[in-house]
Amino acid sequence: MFFVSDSVSSFIGLFLCFVGLFYKTEEESQSNNLEEPLLNSGVSRGGIASTYENASFFSLLTFSWMNSVIAKGNKKPLDLEDIPHLAKIDSVKEVYPVLLNKVESLSNGDNQITTFCLAKALFYIVWKDVAITGLLALVCLAQRHWWFKLQQAGIRARSAIVAMIYQKGLTISGQSKEGNSSGEIINFMAVDAERICNFGWHMHDFWLVLVQVVIGLALLYKNLGLAAIASLIATFLSKIIKLRDAEEGALKKYMYTLSLNAFLFWGAPTVVAGITFATCLLLGLPLESGKVLSTLATFKILEEPIYNLPDSISVFLQTKVSLDRIATFLRVKDIDSSAIVKVPHGSSNTAVEIINGCFSWDLNVSSNPTLKDINIRVNQGMRVAVCGMVGSGKSSLLSCILGEVSKISGSVKVEGSKAYVAQSPWIQSGKIEDNILFGREMDRERYEKVLEACSLKKDLEVLSFGDQTIIDERGINLSGGQKQRIQIARALYQDSDIYLFDDPFSAVDAHTGSHLFKECILRFLDSKTVIYITHQVEFLPAADLILVLRDGRITQAGKYNDILNSGSDFMDLVGAHKEALSAIDSIKTSVQDQTNSSKNTNDSQNDEANDISGSKGQLVQEEEREKGRVGFSVYWKYITTAYGGALVPFIIMAQVLFQALEIGSNYWMAWASSGSSSDPAPVTGSTLIIVYAGLAIGCALCILARGLLLATAAYKTATHLFHKMHLAIFRSPMSFFDSTPSGRILNRASSDQSVVDSSVPQQVGSFVFAVIQLLGIIAVMSQAAWQAIIIVIPVAGMCILLQQYYLPSAREMARIAGVCKGPVIQNFAETISGSTTIRSFDQQARFQNTNLKLNDDLSRPRFHVAAAREWLTFRLDMLSCFTFAAFLTFLVSIPDGTIDPSISGVAATYGLTLSTLQGWIIWTLTYLENKIISVERIFQYSSIPSEPPLVIDSNRPDDQWPSQGEVDIHHLQVRYAPHMPLVLRGLTCTFSGGKKTGIVGRTGSGKSTLIQTLFRLVDPAAGQIMIDGINISTIGLHDLRSKLSIIPQDPTMFEGTIRSNLDPLEEYTDDKIWEALDKCQLGDEVRSKEGKLDSPVSENGENWSVGQRQLVCLGRVLLKKTKVLVLDEATASVDTATDGMIQQTLGKHFTDSTVIMIAHRITSVLDSDMVLVLEQGLVDEYDSPKKLLEDESSSFAKLVAEYSMRSNSSIKS
Repeated sequence: MFFVSDSVSSFIGLFLCFVGLFYKTEEESQSNNLEEPLLNSGVSRGGIASTYENASFFSLLTFSWMNSVIAKGNKKPLDLEDIPHLAKIDSVKEVYPVLLNKVESLSNGDNQITTFCLAKALFYIVWKDVAITGLLALVCLAQRHWWFKLQQAGIRARSAIVAMIYQKGLTISGQSKEGNSSGEIINFMAVDAERICNFGWHMHDFWLVLVQVVIGLALLYKNLGLAAIASLIATFLSKIIKLRDAEEGALKKYMYTLSLNAFLFWGAPTVVAGITFATCLLLGLPLESGKVLSTLATFKILEEPIYNLPDSISVFLQTKVSLDRIATFLRVKDIDSSAIVKVPHGSSNTAVEIINGCFSWDLNVSSNPTLKDINIRVNQGMRVAVCGMVGSGKSSLLSCILGEVSKISGSVKVEGSKAYVAQSPWIQSGKIEDNILFGREMDRERYEKVLEACSLKKDLEVLSFGDQTIIDERGINLSGGQKQRIQIARALYQDSDIYLFDDPFSAVDAHTGSHLFKECILRFLDSKTVIYITHQVEFLPAADLILVLRDGRITQAGKYNDILNSGSDFMDLVGAHKEALSAIDSIKTSVQDQTNSSKNTNDSQNDEANDISGSKGQLVQEEEREKGRVGFSVYWKYITTAYGGALVPFIIMAQVLFQALEIGSNYWMAWASSGSSSDPAPVTGSTLIIVYAGLAIGCALCILARGLLLATAAYKTATHLFHKMHLAIFRSPMSFFDSTPSGRILNRASSDQSVVDSSVPQQVGSFVFAVIQLLGIIAVMSQAAWQAIIIVIPVAGMCILLQQYYLPSAREMARIAGVCKGPVIQNFAETISGSTTIRSFDQQARFQNTNLKLNDDLSRPRFHVAAAREWLTFRLDMLSCFTFAAFLTFLVSIPDGTIDPSISGVAATYGLTLSTLQGWIIWTLTYLENKIISVERIFQYSSIPSEPPLVIDSNRPDDQWPSQGEVDIHHLQVRYAPHMPLVLRGLTCTFSGGKKTGIVGRTGSGKSTLIQTLFRLVDPAAGQIMIDGINISTIGLHDLRSKLSIIPQDPTMFEGTIRSNLDPLEEYTDDKIWEALDKCQLGDEVRSKEGKLDSPVSENGENWSVGQRQLVCLGRVLLKKTKVLVLDEATASVDTATDGMIQQTLGKHFTDSTVIMIAHRITSVLDSDMVLVLEQGLVDEYDSPKKLLEDESSSFAKLVAEYSMRSNSSIKS
């Protein structure tokens, strides 16, 4: 049967191989593969048209439509533009709507998506390919198309489910987001969707295994009768039990489970054969050599299904777990679109109306809603100011209008489009221009007006690339004020009907804030409806309506003068502001006159972050990728990572011994059994079985040892690489994070690490074991018919040539796929963090389209990698069939008596696997090179230049250091990179120990750079900083940073609890923590929560207001209480009264500490012992506030006078 099928296959295969190698497709014959987008549905923009979609029958049959790509890859390293577009049927833009409609119909549109419903919908979009591959699985020549179509279906399903997860991320409610962190949501896409994609490989395994086993058992029964059935039930039951006991996600157990599976696969056939032959003897059945050889050949047939079944079950269970997780996520509560009634602009004179509104972020605590009894009516064109103490519900009020917070009762009506500026800036990675346009067409006149109003023109002029400068999603290469102004510019450019500002002026200095308010709110948006939250009392008189909030209720509403004396809440806010200004009231009027000559905001220099971008290259670059052959050093470093490679010789030795013992056992059975029923056997039956059993046990032990050693090496290697990469990332300098989007890091830490954990060790093992197996088969075959070597050698040479021709293209496409996955994850992470802004601008559809495009860009190289793999394997299969047919021809042409028939039988039995083993080796090697790229990418990140050492043993400061906290700065020069200009240009001053020093200066003067240098986030180019006589550059970073504390401008809270955020190292008692909370005015707030100190904190502290987060940071430093405390705009997001409270707390509890404070509020530094005024990276002034104010010409006096004039004039207006 095999002779006939392989002979036929070889002749047909040679013809098709000739066609596949030399037949030119229609698209190849053309010199230009570019097509007009309108003429080709498969191309959405310029590029190479889908060669698959336009291929002829022969081209499809032989995968020749891949010839042009593979040929181009041999001429130059491929780029994404060299890879043809997907066919229309494979584009996620076509597949996703079908999946979405099917899911909605199966779930009856009620969002109750079950795992079965999701699986059924996914099957619906690929069932035609699955059905076709089911038929192809029955045809020998179509096996390659079977595998290719399943991979194609898997890629299609992955893209569709990713699009569905992304869409859910756009609509998920705030409460649901607290239970699903962005990391978990990204994991659904990066891991679970990949499992669904990979399940395509195993789609037909279950019924194919059944068919193969039934055929194999039938052949065994024909040869041996009932004895054939004796040992198979226990074998399958043992494998299933082993599989069920494996714990998913535990890499060590997973690897050892794989080794046991391998032990069962390789050892079971030999053991089962021994039990079967022993049963024959017990039943009195004669063991003739013909039956023995036929039985051994049949066991070879059963090897594959026995091995594949547990793999298939494992993949099925993993896919089910992934579907369960995704379905659970898809069922979580969305934003309630019916919470607000949206009506077209111009329907009435009312822009926003809330009647008897009651809202809560957490519906499980409905008894204590976030906002209660909200009744407001905002007419078209009104300016409405919202003010109140920290945590009073101001941001939640804007969220009600946006529909972000759950409505318990009441009604909300919004008329017209909305634009929203968040309190914490959300910036997309990409060009500054794209951030401002935000999907709208360029209107140059309006664009220029927006830049002017937001004071961005000067900033852009300093940047080498202007508004084409690329920024990452955190806007690292921009200052906080610049990010906020870009946010405002984005809102202004949209030309919406209603504008919502969540305290955007707190992130900029007072002068810039005043300019923004005047130019943006009062002039640019003078005809628009504007609702703005602010802590600056001077901005309140300009409002037509002021809303004062306290504990989630509107306690006062009206115009400035009307409510000033009608209640205590507003009077308290204004009173605190007046009290803060009291220190300025004594300034002479002449000082105010100096203000007229002060510089306009537009004259301000750029922030120090701008200098980062002031170089000739972009700060954020395209992701790097290696080109050309994967170096041998990558393989060598990988195999020698665990124990220096000491386990490798033992693994190879175990495999060689297994191969020798297995061949020996088959030789023994062929030689020791009788030629026929009339011939006597050379040995007794008991001797035959005992020797065979000994060889079988030896085989099993060797394979077990090999599996355990390989699992140990793989586990240790993966663990070591994981720790090494993550240590390198955590120890990398800030410049790495400045220029590397988070999506790239997540891609290497998730997708690439997953490949290193499981795929790479399996492929390395498979390749080495296949080579040893091939050498053994060649040795056996050459002994029976040495002439076969004449065929094997040239065929092997052709296989290698094919592999060398294929590899350059496949390798680069695999690298491109790895690079293309980063932007998908990056876009996903950005969307999750900026979902509120995206929804407020009604930009969900545009972002989904971007996601679909990025997914197609990822699917393009993956699709063609799969096709290229089958292109190669198809040709290798044909060559392998030819080799086996030639061997059989030599074998049957040998004269009788020349060779022992039993030897010929054993050789033919092993020759059965030769037809696939040659191709398998080349296929495994190429697949391994594709996967080893993940190791290469991890090595790249493992060699990131690191910061200076954490500890320098030879120069460690005393435990009591610093005892005084005196900071001496000598001729300090700082630049962010060697090719960039100086930001600090020779700064010299001293911060006396135990004193409070305020640092002020216009935007870009170098304030934040000084703080970064103090913490050694940036090392000086020249000069030094001394703390209590010790040069901080000479000690370890841990010794330095552990002795300093900081309250940053962007307050940081980590997912966990209030306790874990205040005391992450568990160093303090509950009493100490409560004391710190009371000092920072959060004690009552935390006590009111059910969990008290264990109250939950969601990712990034999003269930706490920005002001509360800053108070938590204050509580953290109160607990630590170091000798040097730094505040970088720490009170920017709190009201004046809370700011005063913080200043009093610091003054009371840090009396013997050195406090360094950067502040935009001039009043925050008036009680400082010293004030440092910076200008363009140099000390402009440094003295006590009193002395500086005495000199009316001083820069500080001008700043104070300017602030005083603006604040007083606003209050009196």
